[in-house]
Amino acid sequence: MQVGLFIPCYVDQLYPDVGLATVEVLERFGATVDFPTAQTCCGQPMANTGCTDLAAPFAEKFLEIFGGYQYVVAPSGSCVAMVRNHYEEYLAGRPGFAELKAKTFELCEFLADVARVERVEGRFPYRVGLHQSCHGLRELRLGSSSERVDKPFNKVRLLLESLEGIEFVELKRPDECCGFGGTFAVSEEAISVMMGQDRVHDHVQAGAEVLTAADMSCLMHLEGLIRRYRTPLRVMHVAQILAGRQVES
Repeated sequence: MQVGLFIPCYVDQLYPDVGLATVEVLERFGATVDFPTAQTCCGQPMANTGCTDLAAPFAEKFLEIFGGYQYVVAPSGSCVAMVRNHYEEYLAGRPGFAELKAKTFELCEFLADVARVERVEGRFPYRVGLHQSCHGLRELRLGSSSERVDKPFNKVRLLLESLEGIEFVELKRPDECCGFGGTFAVSEEAISVMMGQDRVHDHVQAGAEVLTAADMSCLMHLEGLIRRYRTPLRVMHVAQILAGRQVES
């Protein structure tokens, strides 16, 4: 499996270990990973703010850079959702665009649906709270939403629960937004903070020791609140757990 690795801006600049962990996990399950250094932002921040003309060149660049790979994988549900669900506005009818959408995957989605990983060897003896990001849940269908009446499933949890010693805590609102929302956290700071505090509290009341998610953007927002209020809760991206990283003391 030839994989073109797309790393979101905030991971590249602030959480590089998430990218390194993603490579380790992909290679463990048989993928040949290439990181094209010409890659840029996917354009989501501009699109979310309504600056369509500014977002279009990023979509065109993404197609140019990643169009030739067998698969494109990113450790971010929101960036993948941007490509699959929102690039239509900029790239409709372009040669290779339909193929690009079909072969672009979030990390856990790729492991579960393409690599067909059923078990991850390793040990993670902690009580874990799983935050389900909005894009991954409702745009990529990485798990079942509480508002839908269908058979429960969760691709992220399916991978994590095979680790020895892991224990999932049960949240009161398992698929509620963390309040980040990109520029929403800036334009609606007070609401964003209150939503984030609600999510942190839910994990704390459930007894979580580690809070994890498939989107580092959500975790960045929640970790900021955890640090500010000195909450006894650690934050790790799912790729770091699957790669065997240890919980920092």
